[in-house]
Amino acid sequence: MATTEISQQAPAGRLADKVAIITGASSGLGRAIALAYSREGAKVVCADLREDARSQIKTETMISTVQLLQKEAGKDRVIFCKTDVSKAEEIEALVEKAVETFGRLDVMVNNAGIAPEPTFMHRATEEQWDLVMNVNARSVFLGCKYAISQMLKQLPHSSGDRGWIVNMSSCAGIVGLPRTPTYSAAKGAVVSMTRQVAVDYARHRIHCNVLCPGYTQTAILADTFSQLPAGSSVALGAMHPFKGLGSAEDIAGPAVFLASKDAQWATGVVMPIDGGYSAQ
Repeated sequence: MATTEISQQAPAGRLADKVAIITGASSGLGRAIALAYSREGAKVVCADLREDARSQIKTETMISTVQLLQKEAGKDRVIFCKTDVSKAEEIEALVEKAVETFGRLDVMVNNAGIAPEPTFMHRATEEQWDLVMNVNARSVFLGCKYAISQMLKQLPHSSGDRGWIVNMSSCAGIVGLPRTPTYSAAKGAVVSMTRQVAVDYARHRIHCNVLCPGYTQTAILADTFSQLPAGSSVALGAMHPFKGLGSAEDIAGPAVFLASKDAQWATGVVMPIDGGYSAQ
């Protein structure tokens, strides 16, 4: 019994007294961030279209993100909320669910996104443009909008700050990448949006920063490589100064930092996490 009681205690960590929403939490970067946040003590709301991972990555499909977190931290510290991030009413309901369950919202991680089939601008379709902008840019606008609305009306966090927003862009949002016209446009919008939000809400002590991952080993990248010539992953890895592709955990660490007191004077930061790719 003593062991059970200890396991249900709120864990210590850099995010121990915070409630966080992570969109796209069922797989890839979102899964890694949700795990890292929980292990740093946050209460976590996992948002995605489905609870189980969409990928065929064995370590992700054996047990869902929510099941794993409930096993590690307790069922009272994590929930799943089915969410289409491109729809305003569903993002609004997601924030309401977080507050209903945990009493407040401290951290919003706008991570959900898609990577379309590689193509050239003159071959990209309007339908592709609309889909990618809805999922990769509109979702961040909605996530910021409804998270900020909640942060402004609740009492400040014990630190004196009102909230932390971590947006997910890409190195495609800061440098030119081949055959990514719609993806680059959406990710570039996320970078500019982050800076704008940071400026408007700094007086309210709401932090808004953006991560720009490079080529990271996730199911999305695996799908992209499936449409490219054999050996593309090895060739691409060799193009990074650190050599090789990144891991989801490489992104989760900085996501923790940006939601912690260690980043108390950081807002409007555009942080490449890409093994030096964009520095060249």
